[in-house]
Amino acid sequence: MEFDTIAAISTPVGEGAIAIVRLSGQEAFAIANRLFQSPTGKQLTEVDTHTIHYGHLINPTTEDMIEEVMISCMRAPRTFTREDIIEINCHGGLVSVNKVLELVLSHGARLAEPGEFTKRAFLNGRIDLSQAEAVMDLIRAKTDRAMDVALKQMEGRLSNLIKKLRQQILETLAHVEVNIDYPEYDDVEEMTHQVLIEKASYVSEQLNMLLSTAKQGKILREGIKTAIVGRPNVGKSSLLNSLIQENKAIVTDIPGTTRDVIEEYVNVRGVPLRLIDTAGIRETEDIVEKIGVEKSRQALKEADLILLVLNNSEVLTEEDMKLFEAVEEMNVIVIVNKTDLPTKIDINEVKKKANRRPVVTTSLKEDEGIDDLEEAIRSLFFEGNIENTDMTYISNSRHISLLNQAKNSIDEAIQGVEAGVPIDIVQIDLTRCWEQLGEIIGDSVEESLIDQLFAQFCLGK
Repeated sequence: MEFDTIAAISTPVGEGAIAIVRLSGQEAFAIANRLFQSPTGKQLTEVDTHTIHYGHLINPTTEDMIEEVMISCMRAPRTFTREDIIEINCHGGLVSVNKVLELVLSHGARLAEPGEFTKRAFLNGRIDLSQAEAVMDLIRAKTDRAMDVALKQMEGRLSNLIKKLRQQILETLAHVEVNIDYPEYDDVEEMTHQVLIEKASYVSEQLNMLLSTAKQGKILREGIKTAIVGRPNVGKSSLLNSLIQENKAIVTDIPGTTRDVIEEYVNVRGVPLRLIDTAGIRETEDIVEKIGVEKSRQALKEADLILLVLNNSEVLTEEDMKLFEAVEEMNVIVIVNKTDLPTKIDINEVKKKANRRPVVTTSLKEDEGIDDLEEAIRSLFFEGNIENTDMTYISNSRHISLLNQAKNSIDEAIQGVEAGVPIDIVQIDLTRCWEQLGEIIGDSVEESLIDQLFAQFCLGK
């Protein structure tokens, strides 16, 4: 399959030591060679693959020097896209990198669409669809563990498992075909039923194992949306600052200082949290604070985890009780803050209201209790299993949906055999499961879905 030659900036926009403009396609070497001038007269069309060369980019029309560059030359098929690739390493300034891009675009290349390099890698058979999606997961990873999960998927761990399961289903379908072709032999039918149950049950068990990692995998990929809530001046902003180890939020003794929602990502022992520091929830006549309180209530409804902060130096108030009621059905960790001050809160009443959910005591002013809080977060969502590096985590919502559909299909096939349903009907469920698993790796997927998936990638990847 041959495509036109595309180009894009493949490094973040901004000032830096180096920026890279990447070209991919059958004309990549020819375009670069027209623009490149080597001190030794070297021609890029004649150099060995996977070599790098120093020189200058020259505008052939005006003969003006555009940039001093190093050009990496990689010939198909040993490249990311399985096409010829040129990477122009230039100085990392906005003006210089854009000049280089404009030059290659004006001499035969087309500006790449978002994700088009990775899309070509998929279309040219270098990676499957699940590996392509893992590329973006790797770029967006917020923690080392999330990066590790993405790397394993990119290397093909999920793909290999899906392919093995599809092979099991194919073998089962082959036995079904024998039964359909030779219905007069009773022993063939009996053997077919036995093989079908065994192999379909194995596939079902493997799908169960994959789906059991979905919750944790999704957390590693997307993070836990965490709302810090509580009355004004209980230490919510101090908690945010302690977790991110930066003075992001203003901290004062004046209630109502936080007027708006503040969001920040933080890595808590390998668990990515999307922290949301909210305005203190209370009745107020201040118009601006009232808007902040309403935003806080909305953030509370949308959160995966609630960090409910209480003041150790004050008795539980009616507002505290209302907050307990509001988070009754949610994942909650109760934080009793300001333990450096005299205790007035009834800790037994707090534990009763927490209803067996974690209660952590802290003195954020003295930097005490944060370790206990981080361990409570980790235990709540990962139950100590986050270090299991051998597991294949499922983190992509599309994959989770397809695995659930495939699990339903294979289970319906098993139930059909056990209920004495005709084998040709069972075959339909098996085939459906095989196709649904194929959608994960891109073996059976519509072009519109492929376009939609790669449109979510960043430009230049």
